[in-house]
Amino acid sequence: MSLTKQLREGVCSLSVLLQRGQTELALVTLTKARTGLRKILEGVVLSLMASLALVVVVGVVFRKSGASLVWYDEVASILLAWLTYYGAALAALHRAHIGVPTLVDKLSRNLRMFVVLVAEVLVLAFLCTLTWTGIQVLSVLGGTTLISLPWVPAAVAQSVIPIGATLFIGAQLLSLPDAMKHPISGSAKASPNAGSSTGEAPQ
Repeated sequence: MSLTKQLREGVCSLSVLLQRGQTELALVTLTKARTGLRKILEGVVLSLMASLALVVVVGVVFRKSGASLVWYDEVASILLAWLTYYGAALAALHRAHIGVPTLVDKLSRNLRMFVVLVAEVLVLAFLCTLTWTGIQVLSVLGGTTLISLPWVPAAVAQSVIPIGATLFIGAQLLSLPDAMKHPISGSAKASPNAGSSTGEAPQ
């Protein structure tokens, strides 16, 4: 009997160790994926900011010289839209969007969990709808081009809608574990990355 008991305890201990190992592996993988996405988004956002600044400066210089560029306004508007979408995805990864932490913190733990989960579902549902709508927009545009740059397809400019929304979804999912720490613990310091759409604000 003692041998059987020891074997049973050994199996249980091994099972616990395996579960811990799987959890740690999942956390490491999640961290690597989040870091990789963060670096990509930071690179894209910085590139767009630099490009937008360059286009604005060049446009102003040419306008002051009396030789305005016909494509300046349209290209600057497109770059600003791209910067908005990719920047929003980066902010979502850091949980830096506007929230109402004071209101959420006043709720009970269970209600707080419920509110956060409902908010996450609503945000993801909206982003999925936005992705689908963006794809439909690309199909509607067909062979149309930019007004000032006829050789550039309009779909290239509008592709940021489904791409940006998809990246936003990825950012929401990858940052979800950290976002859930705050409603679970009830401590504002539990989520260093900050606020979700329901309440966690940057610390």
